[in-house]
Amino acid sequence: MGMGVLSLLAGHDAARAQAEVKTPYWASIQKDEAFARAGPMATYQIEWVFRRKHLPVKVIKRYGVWRQIVDPSGWSGWMHANMLSRKRTAIVTGLVIAIRAEPQDAARLMWRAEPGVVGELGDCEKGWCEFAVDKRAGWVRQDQIWGAGEP
Repeated sequence: MGMGVLSLLAGHDAARAQAEVKTPYWASIQKDEAFARAGPMATYQIEWVFRRKHLPVKVIKRYGVWRQIVDPSGWSGWMHANMLSRKRTAIVTGLVIAIRAEPQDAARLMWRAEPGVVGELGDCEKGWCEFAVDKRAGWVRQDQIWGAGEP
């Protein structure tokens, strides 16, 4: 009996912690297909269908289980919270970028990533961020990706 109550309380704490998250914050799409609507209810029309799992988005408003998101292009719509993850990702913007072995321009070039490549975001420091695509990781300049820094 004690375990059931304990797990119920843990679930309640997790829900409360989720409810206390301040906007704006970074999130990522966690489904292969995610619908964005004109407003924060299922009765609003679907305006966009995202088919980019792990795409970074910025959550700018909350309304119940709905989140108003902004995508990397600046487009905004409403998405159900279960379509989103707090997993931090980033997308390459602008030009082909260099992924370096260390957080500095002179570091060894590991590989390059073209605009639109999405990767998992690690720690950021002094204008550089850890960035991993599949099993390959390295460092990128923070100003060359969208999804890092303050939302």
